[in-house]
Amino acid sequence: MRTTILFGGPSRERLVAVASAQSLIRVLPEAELWFWAPDGQVYAASQAVLLGHDHPFELDLPTEGEPIGDIETALDVAAREERVLLLGLHGGFAEDGSLQTLCEARGVAFTGSGSHASWLAFSKTRAKDVVEQAGVSVPQNIGLDEAEAAFAKYGRLIAKPSEDGSSYGLIFVDTPADLDAARKAAAEQAYVIEPFVQGLESTCGVLELASGELIALPPVEIRPSAGKFDYKSKYLAKDTVEICPATFAPEVNAALQDQALKAHKALGCRGYSRSDFIVSEHGLVYLETNTLPGLTASSLYPKALKAQGIEFGEFLRGQLALAQARAKQTVTAA
Repeated sequence: MRTTILFGGPSRERLVAVASAQSLIRVLPEAELWFWAPDGQVYAASQAVLLGHDHPFELDLPTEGEPIGDIETALDVAAREERVLLLGLHGGFAEDGSLQTLCEARGVAFTGSGSHASWLAFSKTRAKDVVEQAGVSVPQNIGLDEAEAAFAKYGRLIAKPSEDGSSYGLIFVDTPADLDAARKAAAEQAYVIEPFVQGLESTCGVLELASGELIALPPVEIRPSAGKFDYKSKYLAKDTVEICPATFAPEVNAALQDQALKAHKALGCRGYSRSDFIVSEHGLVYLETNTLPGLTASSLYPKALKAQGIEFGEFLRGQLALAQARAKQTVTAA
């Protein structure tokens, strides 16, 4: 099958996706590139333009030539030409199960989780409900009408979009003015409000091997710039420190791995995932699971692969093989 890196996408995380594609094509230079541009069209892209694109976290990639068509047209082409899609996509339509549904309907092989798991994990509210039943420790949900009382009780809250990644829209509610900002943001899109949990941020990846076995990768400890892990500190700040393997006590690292595996299994994820936590003095608190975590040169999942002794290219080739095997199974079952 023809390996094609599909990257970009219509979500706000498209800039991260372009940076991921730069990392992917460096390791798989034989792959073809399809750029899902902000105008909704998919374009064939060249390695020269992609790798020559500076500041991918801040500037959109320029398109080249005539478009293949919209995403459904491009997927029709992928099915006809028997392409396997390596998804360099994050957020929105690309990660909420919608794209996966279109691929599944056409029998197109693609990396990462299927449509149902993607849909479950994309909503922080749905994901918390599911993983809690599997024994994962989740934070309390606070309704908008309860926010003022909760702020008085806890002193600090955190508000975040229910269906957005890369820490977009994160609001640290430290003052009444911040609470007003959270209310205004929640009027525009669904928000999750939780008590602020003091502690260190950590993340733990899960990898599906060719045998079907799942392993938890070494956890990553995150010490963000200015103490707040928002988009700027994730991708633009120079003083955010990410340590892998994490320096937590062995039992904490083991608990992170156990909880990440439970979340992956409960949500029905495939291929790979990454779950985020707060390590507090009272234990772990689950934040979310990413079904298409970032694969940029500075992303956390590749750092964990390296700590595990797995080369990035080996990981990608394994994911492509899993995607092709699943597509064949689906066709056979049909």
